[in-house]
Amino acid sequence: MHKIIWAPSALDDIELIAQFIERDSSDQASLFVSRVIEMTDQLERFPLSGRVIPEMSNANCRELIYGVYRIMYRVTKLEVWIVGVIHGARNWPGGSSRGE
Repeated sequence: MHKIIWAPSALDDIELIAQFIERDSSDQASLFVSRVIEMTDQLERFPLSGRVIPEMSNANCRELIYGVYRIMYRVTKLEVWIVGVIHGARNWPGGSSRGE
């Protein structure tokens, strides 16, 4: 099984999104955070279950989709690094690096 590691920037992303959602509904904000955690927890057993990030050429850079959000992660031999959570209308800032 892979170990899930959250990058500080990804945790910041979750917090900002939850704060935005909370303006309308604290219940929906809590549901969002819970669901994202559930989805990323499944990566312990199935690290390659997400699709390859389209703007990256590296098969180890993947994403899960939840609603309009992209949960971006990188797979290593023993770990899954959650590196960001962004709105689907945005391109991944690291895309220009071509996965390097």
